[in-house]
Amino acid sequence: MNNSRPVETPAGISLGDIYYIVFRHKWKIILTFLMGLLTAVGVYHFEPPPYQSQAELLIKYVSEPAQLELEGDDQKVLVPDSQGEGIINSEIQILTSLDVAEEAATNIGAANILVKAGGGNSVNRAAGLIRANLEAEQADSHSSIILVTFKHPDPQIVQPILREVITDYFQKHYEIHSAGGQFDDALTMEQSTLNVQLNATEQQIADLKNKANITSIDDSQKDLSGQISKIRDEILDAQVELSGDVAAMKQVGGNQSLEEAATNVQPAIPPVEIDAYTRICANLDSFRKKENDYLVQGFTHSNSLVQTVDEQIADAEKTKNDLQKKYPQIGSATTVATTSANSIADATTDPKMQIARIAALQAKIKAWNDQLLQLQTQATNLNNLAPTIAQLEQTESIEKANYQHLSISLEQHHIDESLDTGKSPNIKWVQMPSPPWRDWKKTYKEMAMAAFGGIFAGLGWAFVIEMFLDRSVRRPVEVKTKLKLPLFLSIPDVRRNGHANLTGAIERRRLQLKNGEGADADAQGSVPSAKGNGALQVVSLEQNRSLQPFYEALRDRLIVYFEVKNLTHKPKLVAVTAAHQGAGVSTVAAGLAASLSATGDGNVLLVDMNLENGAAQRFYKGKATCGLDTILKHETRGEAMVRENLYVVNGNADSGLPHALPKRFSALIPTLKASDYDYIIFDLPPVSPTSIASRLAKFMDVTLLVLESEKTNLEVVKQANTWLAESGATVGVVLNKTHQYVPSRLNQEFLSDR
Repeated sequence: MNNSRPVETPAGISLGDIYYIVFRHKWKIILTFLMGLLTAVGVYHFEPPPYQSQAELLIKYVSEPAQLELEGDDQKVLVPDSQGEGIINSEIQILTSLDVAEEAATNIGAANILVKAGGGNSVNRAAGLIRANLEAEQADSHSSIILVTFKHPDPQIVQPILREVITDYFQKHYEIHSAGGQFDDALTMEQSTLNVQLNATEQQIADLKNKANITSIDDSQKDLSGQISKIRDEILDAQVELSGDVAAMKQVGGNQSLEEAATNVQPAIPPVEIDAYTRICANLDSFRKKENDYLVQGFTHSNSLVQTVDEQIADAEKTKNDLQKKYPQIGSATTVATTSANSIADATTDPKMQIARIAALQAKIKAWNDQLLQLQTQATNLNNLAPTIAQLEQTESIEKANYQHLSISLEQHHIDESLDTGKSPNIKWVQMPSPPWRDWKKTYKEMAMAAFGGIFAGLGWAFVIEMFLDRSVRRPVEVKTKLKLPLFLSIPDVRRNGHANLTGAIERRRLQLKNGEGADADAQGSVPSAKGNGALQVVSLEQNRSLQPFYEALRDRLIVYFEVKNLTHKPKLVAVTAAHQGAGVSTVAAGLAASLSATGDGNVLLVDMNLENGAAQRFYKGKATCGLDTILKHETRGEAMVRENLYVVNGNADSGLPHALPKRFSALIPTLKASDYDYIIFDLPPVSPTSIASRLAKFMDVTLLVLESEKTNLEVVKQANTWLAESGATVGVVLNKTHQYVPSRLNQEFLSDR
């Protein structure tokens, strides 16, 4: 006896359960496995793998253009991924892009590509086919080699297509990573933008300088500073000279006032005109110097700034010429000198000249003060404009530098394009596209998946049936685990071992009797029949002994049960019933009765309670079989004896039991208990709400509920047990027609069915 516990799986299913499910449904599993094999064979013959070609590329490095560094904070052109991360993945994306596929489809020809792929000449379809069948992957995580594979059903075209794809990839790689490919459009647009900004800045500077009438902030400030300093010196000198002349005049002229002396003097040139002439000459020199500065900076006479200065020079020349025509002596170098130097020499001798000289000095001082005020105003305005002009000039310098840098970059790109050979020295061939070949590995995997998929489908089918669809009681272990009832015996289905169906024969005979068929019908049943010297015997038990060991085991189990329960009274009442028709109740009852009658001097009475209202009667030697009350009261056993110590009686119309059985049966209880039978076996109909089984079960010492394996529904059994329990019956289970699917060795090792 194997005392080892069943091996449990994590899901709560024992290893024995798995063996049972697999072997019970082995034909389903074998069928699905064969279907999987047929599918695998079909894949091998009807879906062979396409031809493929493979190439290998080495990515030594990726040459990215240098990042443009523009002056100032507002940079427009940026280069991402300066660390070079994801280079291999980026190249794989470029290689498998639709643009490369379309270029290859155009160069090879769509008709050539689609000739064995549905036909047609659509470039889009051909490009889609190339992209769908093109694979690129890194050789390993630390490698710089890309494995490129292309598949196609036509062995003649697969290698040329792969070669063309890689060639087009080289060109696409260069376009993406070259300076022109990445920056040409951006540089051109940026150049145009900077040009517009530069012109606008120059115009703002020119407008401010024209408004201030200057050419250069520094030069103008220096010029104004010099003029202001010079005029101040002149004013000081003139004031000193005037003071001396006034003092001398008072010393020479006595009491004559300066105004009176001045009235007698006729000035040759008005001082205002002299001051105007001097100022015009100074402005003319300044304008000419400004023009010269513009020309040195590169401005031409067509520039608006130069043209403005030319206009100012022309106006100053015209004013100067007009004064020279009006006062010819004004342009002479001796005009002012004579007024100053000669007047000083003749002052002591000519009072009129001295008075005229004093008046001239006074006029000069006044004119120089006016001019000083104007220069100071100009200097103040210029100082206010200086920060704005300086900021604009700094912006102009930055924009000009950026513009020149972009121009140089574009020019260099154009030079590179003219010298470009279209090659990518940073990518090398490791392996050219290989000749076409078929890769059967994937096909073999698909075939294996189909074959094993059939097995798993069969297993899944079996487990679904066992765990969800089939709700019948199938194994002895289920009686213990699912029904929580004591199992007295598990009887196998003898048909599986080549024996006659004893249960079916007995049940068919019982139904024949119930339907009124003759006593000569099927003498192989479990009912009494003539044999030999005239004694009544159970013929089937004599002819088929394959079940006799199981009935003897049931007998022993029942005797042990009575001993454990300490039931020593006689007779012991045993009921045999079922949850549905055809479970083998009559066979089990007859077998149990025969086994009990073979022990010692025991007398056993078998009562068949299935023939109702005299629908079927048993006649032997021309006499009807006596009823239960007759055999008990009058002890007319001779007609009921079928074998030594075994008596068979039918509940029929003579007994009246079917109509009021519980009441009559209650009256017979004292007689039953007083009889000398050791065991009385009652063959009861199936348990149901209208059946007498549940009403009689309460009078029994034990009620055996016969279940047919794989036929009796679990819920039906639970309901029948509920009805029996409500009547107070003690229920035990006999599982009939069990099937042994698992081999004996595995069954003994893993299953605990008995």
